[in-house]
Amino acid sequence: MKSEISKFKSGRHAFTLIELLLVLVILAVLAAVVVPKFTHRSEEAKIAAAKADIAAFDVAIDAYEIDNSRFPTSDEGLNALVTAGSATAWKGPYIKRAVTNDPWGHPYVYRAPGQHNPTGYDLSSSGPDGREGTDDDIDNWSKR
Repeated sequence: MKSEISKFKSGRHAFTLIELLLVLVILAVLAAVVVPKFTHRSEEAKIAAAKADIAAFDVAIDAYEIDNSRFPTSDEGLNALVTAGSATAWKGPYIKRAVTNDPWGHPYVYRAPGQHNPTGYDLSSSGPDGREGTDDDIDNWSKR
């Protein structure tokens, strides 16, 4: 019986180099499939965040317009939603946080009167590429 146990204990318990390389190749293939999907999700989340910011700014700008009988000027910009500035009937702040950049670090673009909304205002993010007027822009005048 003792010889059977010693045979079992003396058996090989290590992985070969081929086995380790095979495991690494499998992990690399899995990573190549999974990582791009998570990267794309990150971009989708940033787009959703920019759309939500623009929708929140729209509500705040409309409240500002109700109180002041006008939209903030282009010069006042979105900061007029946080500080009174030149508004005489200001009842803000209309948003809880200071106006920040879009999720890609670029400032939101606000124009009043707007080029696309001449009786209102244009509000947009230049999107992932950071350039205004391209297909990836997020704005308050498109139906996307």
